[in-house]
Amino acid sequence: MRTRFGYDALPVSRWRNGGGETREIVSYPPGAADFAWRASIATIAADGPFSPFPGIDRVITLLHGDSVLLRHAQGEQQLQPHQPWPFPGEWAIDAQIGDSACQDFNIMTRRDSWQAQVAVHKQPIGSEHGVAWVLAGSWQTAEGEVFTVNQGMWWLDEVTQLAPRSADASLLFTTLSRVL
Repeated sequence: MRTRFGYDALPVSRWRNGGGETREIVSYPPGAADFAWRASIATIAADGPFSPFPGIDRVITLLHGDSVLLRHAQGEQQLQPHQPWPFPGEWAIDAQIGDSACQDFNIMTRRDSWQAQVAVHKQPIGSEHGVAWVLAGSWQTAEGEVFTVNQGMWWLDEVTQLAPRSADASLLFTTLSRVL
């Protein structure tokens, strides 16, 4: 199963605290009360707390914006553009943004069933389950489907390969694996 998506077509949900919005890419399995894994793009428009997600591992990657400082009991993390940062969903996180709103890419996995590895790639890459988001340039599947900036794809149980089509190509790539 492969599903293509574009930023403008993703459904938008406003945060209850008024501090931003989320565009959900996928919550898997679709329609389930509790997701096994979830991918989304969030806009943080104001300082404030993250929602807690017990039993969930999270990876956040700053896509656009000046800076985001995440404070938690274990210390602080300054998010840098296109540098994924993993953390447990139980952590009480308070976000402080710079002068303007920022966007981030989020992967959440239920710890007892899925794991995620998120990295930026500039060379061909593939996996059996995953989510890909084009940061720069253009990318192509082995079957010839082309993706450009603000486009992506998620897939499950189907080996999928992506290769750069331009010299400036950069891809945020999530490899998902089942916990056995």
